[in-house]
Amino acid sequence: MSRTAKIAGVAALAGMMMAVAILAATDDREPSAAPQAAAVADEGHDRLARELDRCATLTMPDSGCEAAWAANRRRFFHQAMPAPGHPSDGNMPTDAEGVAP
Repeated sequence: MSRTAKIAGVAALAGMMMAVAILAATDDREPSAAPQAAAVADEGHDRLARELDRCATLTMPDSGCEAAWAANRRRFFHQAMPAPGHPSDGNMPTDAEGVAP
């Protein structure tokens, strides 16, 4: 590659960097406010985090902790809440003898 081509390449790169810097410095947009749904989701996440912290100190099974861990798994794997009676939620409807179908 010739010396002239190298100089032209460096000059083009410097020009693009200068253009980006000028645009960034003159951009006077104010950041948009966080949507209300995100604030509600953060509050729910904080509540779940506090419950999981409490459960981490327990040595005995706790139904509230099991529900919190299940909610945490659903959130982590981006799964929707299961429908009532779905086999994965442990609340299968039973017949008259107490046996799940």
